[in-house]
Order: sequence, then structure tokens, then C-alpha cells
Amino acid sequence: MMRSQSYSYSPFFMHHAIMRALATTTGLLLLVGCAVGPNYSRPPVPSQTNWKEGQVATNAANLPTDWWKIFNDDQLRFLEAKAVEANQDLQVAVARVTEARALVRVSKADLYPSISANGSYSRNRLSANGAVLPQQKLDADNLSGSFDLSYELDVWGRVRRSVEASSADASAVTTDLQVVLLTLTADVARNYFQIRSLDNEKLVIEATIDLRRDSLHLQETRHQAGLINEMDVTRARTELANVEADLQTVIRSRAQVEHVLAVLCGQPPAEFSIAAQASDITPPEIPAGLPSLLLQRRPDIVEAEQHLEATSARIGVAKAAFFPTIMLTSTAGLESLDLGTFINWESRAWSVGPSIRVPIFEGGRNRANFKASEARYDESVAAYRSTVLNAFREVEDSLSDLTTLSSQGEAVNRALVSARDTTTLGNERYQKGLSNYLDVVDAQRVVLQAERQQAQILGQRAMTTIFLAKALGGGWEYSSASENVASK
Repeated sequence: MMRSQSYSYSPFFMHHAIMRALATTTGLLLLVGCAVGPNYSRPPVPSQTNWKEGQVATNAANLPTDWWKIFNDDQLRFLEAKAVEANQDLQVAVARVTEARALVRVSKADLYPSISANGSYSRNRLSANGAVLPQQKLDADNLSGSFDLSYELDVWGRVRRSVEASSADASAVTTDLQVVLLTLTADVARNYFQIRSLDNEKLVIEATIDLRRDSLHLQETRHQAGLINEMDVTRARTELANVEADLQTVIRSRAQVEHVLAVLCGQPPAEFSIAAQASDITPPEIPAGLPSLLLQRRPDIVEAEQHLEATSARIGVAKAAFFPTIMLTSTAGLESLDLGTFINWESRAWSVGPSIRVPIFEGGRNRANFKASEARYDESVAAYRSTVLNAFREVEDSLSDLTTLSSQGEAVNRALVSARDTTTLGNERYQKGLSNYLDVVDAQRVVLQAERQQAQILGQRAMTTIFLAKALGGGWEYSSASENVASK
């Protein structure tokens, strides 16, 4: 606590001292307004005018905010709503948004004066053998109470740059919530369609098992009649066992994917299940839009730029450390050695005035911090540009995959038709004794492989469509969606 050393100031002198302090403060405040360090501007980033692997569509903004609804699947809509409500990673991101917003308010507090109330009481005794004045009491009380004010004059913009940095950090955390939300919804949709693809594949295998059993029964009957040798029977048994093993592989894969989906929806795997059913997976077409729009649509790109803005502001904070720190402090209160006179006018004590701290020698600390802040900015620039390049790559990958999967699906369909014809011809030749049973087995194996591949490609096309929606940033209005999640 700062206090005056005398209580004999006249009112005129006190008024003159206050006015002089205020005049000094006003002159210092005139300097406030400049902020050292760079003002943020977006650095140049790699760009492209069209997509290498697809056509540019100008109507890409038609993708809805809840982009998974374009699949027209009620079960998927239910799972997405469940995940948004109960996913724990999303809850972590929501809590981080609340924390970041509170930290912004903490940094903004430095823009205002700090006022505190203080009080103290002590009972003191002086040594009788010490240096005491004549008639001075050895026992005495000491009471004091005051209001203290402290305010940093933000002449160089240190506080404002700190607020700017914390605000950018909070914006980045809020945008990260969008990243988590987009990743969550994409993962739910991807795992859901993987389950449906496995369901379709399971139906194909189960139908094949029925055919293999019928074939085995037929071969056993023919062998008992002496029409064929035992080798054809063992081949039929082998093929049946192989297909049954494939069925267990699909069942195991489906169970694992279902467990992942349960965790995404915030539920224990033991209490979560999705009924198996055949699904006509018809992925919708998603227009890619202009490549330049990714800078606004992709939340991870926006987040990277917000981190860049924060590091730019912290360069100003580090640079302000080279300049003097000017504080305005004042104290007003009462002090007395006697409780009876504590509230008297004569017990008043006050002080007011600025203080200044000038860095002269810091052992290179300020310069090192400044260099580190510049290095962190360069690091953020590189990370931002890398995020942009990665976004372009992900879109190109998805467009390329959709094109090749479509062509691959057409080729598999043709192969399936041909394989079924081959199987029919093989059975006819075998019945007539023109070929052995091995030709029939090979033809049936090719049909099964083509049917499974057909089901897998349909699932891959759906999942690649999901990857494209995620690569494009999901819905165009995801900021409002994340705000709704954060407000829950």
C-alpha cells in the first residue's frame, strides 16, 4: 500500500497535486492508439481455378447444412442426431469453446483499471531498550483501510494485442468445434454405410452357401448312384467350407464396425445394435464447386488462419516488451494508531501518480521472445498453406475415386453377367459329361467373387461420397450448427 508521509497538506495543495497527476495522465493517454507489431493480413496461399479430376460446378452451395440428409436414409438421420447429442469428443470440444471464451474475458480485463479494497490491523510493541523517542508509547495499535487503483496505460498496444491474440485463439477453438462436428458426422455416415455394405455382402454369401449346400447334396446323391467319383464330392465340401469361413469374416467385420458406431453415438457397445437389412446404396451426386471456395468452407482451413492471426498478434506483444511500461496507481484511505480516531478526517491518506518501468538489460530475454514469436508466425504460415494444399488433395482424391469406382462398377457388372453365363454353360456341360466338376466350381467361385465385389464397390462409392462432402467442408452454414451445439 502506498500512502503519503504527511497529513498537513492544504486542500489547495491537494487539489493542485491531483490536477497535475491528471494532466500527466491525459498527456500519456494521448499516446495510446498506436499498437506495435504487424496488423494481420492473409498471406498468399496456393490456389487453383479448376479441379483436375472433375468438372467445376457453380451450384455447390445447394449442399444442405445437415449434408447427410441427401442420402434419404432415416436410420442414418437418427444415428447422426444421436451422435451430436451424446458423443463425448464433441462434448470435450464444447467445453473447450466455453473455456476459450472465458479466457478472452480474462484478457479483456487488462483493458480496465484494477480496483481493490484493503484493510489491516496490528498490535505493536517497541523495545524499551531500543531507539525510541521521549514520551513515545511502547504499545500501539495500527489500523489502515484503503481503496487501491492500478491501471496500465496501453501506450504500445501490448494489452490490445493480447486481447487480439486471445480472441483469435477463441475463434480457432470455436472453429475446431466445427472440425470435430464435421469429422463426427462423416465418421457416423461412413461406418453406417460400411455396415450396410457388409449386410449386402453377407446376403450374397448366405445365398451362395445355400447353393453350395444344394450342390453338395446333389454331388453326394450322384456319387451314391455311381455317376461320379468321390473327388467331386470333396470339392463341393471344400467350396462350402470356404464360403462359410468367408461369412464369419464378414460377421466379425460388421460387429467391429457396429462397436465403433456405438462409441461415436455415445453408447456402450453392449446396448447398441443395428438390425441387418439389405440396402440399395445409391450415393447422391455432390457438386464440387470452385476450388477457391474451400478457403471459406473448410473449417480446418479457417481454424489454421485463426491460429495464424493469433501468432501475428503475439508478435506485437513480444515487441511491446522493448518499450517502457507505464502504470497509473492511486491509493485513498484511512490510517490511525488509535481506533477512536480512525474515521476522523485527519486520518485520511492518499497518493496518486504514474510509474514507469524501462527495460535496460534483460539478458537477451526480450529479443529471444521476439524472435520466437516471429518463428511461430512463420510456422503458422507454413501450417496454413499445408492445410490448404491438403484440402485440395482430399477433394481431388475423392473426385478421382468416384470416377474410377463408377467405371470399376460397370466393369464388375459386365463381369458378373458373363460369369453367370459361364456358370450356366458349365453346369450344362457337366450334366452332359462334357467337362468335369472343377470347371463348375471355378465358374461358381468367379460369380461369388463378382457379386461380393459389386456389393463392396457400392459401399465404397457411398463412403467416397461422404469423404467428398467432408473434403468440401460439409454444410455451408456450419458455424450456426456449431453455435447450437455449443449452447446446449
